[in-house]
Amino acid sequence: MIQGAAEAGRRVCVFCGSSAQVAPAYLEAAHAMGRAIARRGLTLVYGGGGTGMMRAVADGVLESGGAVIGVLTEQFDTPAVRHPNLSERHVVATMHQRKALMSDLSGAFVALPGGLGTLEELFEVLCWAQLRIHQRPIGLLNLNGFYDPLLAALQRARDEGFIFDEHQQLLQTAGDPETLLDRLASYRPPDGLERWLDGLTAQPRP
Repeated sequence: MIQGAAEAGRRVCVFCGSSAQVAPAYLEAAHAMGRAIARRGLTLVYGGGGTGMMRAVADGVLESGGAVIGVLTEQFDTPAVRHPNLSERHVVATMHQRKALMSDLSGAFVALPGGLGTLEELFEVLCWAQLRIHQRPIGLLNLNGFYDPLLAALQRARDEGFIFDEHQQLLQTAGDPETLLDRLASYRPPDGLERWLDGLTAQPRP
């Protein structure tokens, strides 16, 4: 389904919020994403949390017979924070190591609605794709227009010449889990990234 090493290619890394103080629709969407991942025979890679949308997406996978890999820092590896039923648990020292390992284990990335941590994780993997550090698909679950302002900001960056069309094509979006996973499965890296890497951003934009 997903480009990369065979084993990692069957794993989807999900970034999402850990707060339980969110509307039920968000928790339901995370649970649905987990079920959709498991139905496709994929494994979930995520931050290992046991609260909020993190709990919901893991529960959705586990209840559908799938496997869940949690990656936590030592700070969060406690019974009060981690999910109690992880199929596999990795514990690292720092957040940098956590994100690097989650990336290494995964063949695709999905961001659900979330806060600062979710946005930071999303933009890091997008920047890595822009730099051709990886060519794996990246998806955004735009539930009920949650990410419309973010997508508008990216369009503004394109209009002002800070990014190119191909950079916007690095991010696949959909409003429901099944459509988003379909788009990740058919994703092909866009052409033209080399013009940015070759320093051609100084040239007049088309």
